[in-house]
Amino acid sequence: MLTRLPTATIRTRVELPLRFADGYAADARVFSFDGLVDDREHLAFALGDYTASHPAGERPVPLIRPHSECLTGDVFGSERCDCGPQLREAVERITAVGGYLLYLRHEGRGIGLYSKLDAYALQDAGADTYEANLALGHREDERSYVAAAQMLHALGVSRVALLSNNPDKARQLRSCGLTVAAQVPTGVYVSAANHRYLETKARRGKHTLDLRALLNGQTR
Repeated sequence: MLTRLPTATIRTRVELPLRFADGYAADARVFSFDGLVDDREHLAFALGDYTASHPAGERPVPLIRPHSECLTGDVFGSERCDCGPQLREAVERITAVGGYLLYLRHEGRGIGLYSKLDAYALQDAGADTYEANLALGHREDERSYVAAAQMLHALGVSRVALLSNNPDKARQLRSCGLTVAAQVPTGVYVSAANHRYLETKARRGKHTLDLRALLNGQTR
């Protein structure tokens, strides 16, 4: 069943040069929006040029990464998750072929920063990431991608290659009328602090993570 989407419009577009701690740099065009269903300040970063990366006559498909905000991982380099490395990877991979990074204000899988830290405390006591959310009175994952679909429609995008290991992102975007032409996995970023978290996402959340890499403690 398709979700009926209210129309969102582009509010502002600005040029934003990016530079990461390892020296990687990219030029982005950043879009903000009016009319998003959740009234949050989500952003779309246009990277590269997907219309130029496809042969003449072939329908261009942008590479899209819906990335959930993670203050601890994206900004402070926390190793309890893989969010920071995924964000860095996404910017480079999207820049290479063209597409959009959607930076979504979904801290803690939608439960917020303080609740995420509460969940970390429960995980330290033995709960896994999903059990901790439930113990706090939340759902396992409270993220909705309706606003992400609105953003893509406002940008004139209806068909995407999805850079994600999460099957729920593809399911939700399809339910909003988008065509997910391909789902492209991200790398596996394992640390001593996030090993159990990643394994739980793979086993319980059905994320397309290479369990062999997790079990062997590999990173890439």
